[in-house]
Amino acid sequence: MASNDELACVYAALILMDDEVPITVEKINTILKAASVNVEPYWPGLFAKAVSGLDIRSLVANVGSGVGTGGGGGGGAPAAAAASSAPAAEAKKEEKEEEAEESDDDMGFSLFG
Repeated sequence: MASNDELACVYAALILMDDEVPITVEKINTILKAASVNVEPYWPGLFAKAVSGLDIRSLVANVGSGVGTGGGGGGGAPAAAAASSAPAAEAKKEEKEEEAEESDDDMGFSLFG
């Protein structure tokens, strides 16, 4: 779950994007100060860096396009990228579960061995 610091920076970045203002550390800090929100000093820099190469407007506009819809204009590439990363995430999750089960045996804590 996102912390209040993260959410404050997300909202500040969205405000800047909506006003077509470049998203920079200084601009995020200005909005946070105007809203009387105190965040850890590293958050604005992280968000400014994270969105520097992204087209946030298109991301927000394509929020409703579901993964795997397979159709239409500009939403196909992000949906395809998200769909291709989903199986990889599931495989990692399964690996971690298997490792957790095996780790008890490796340490000699097995009930039957």
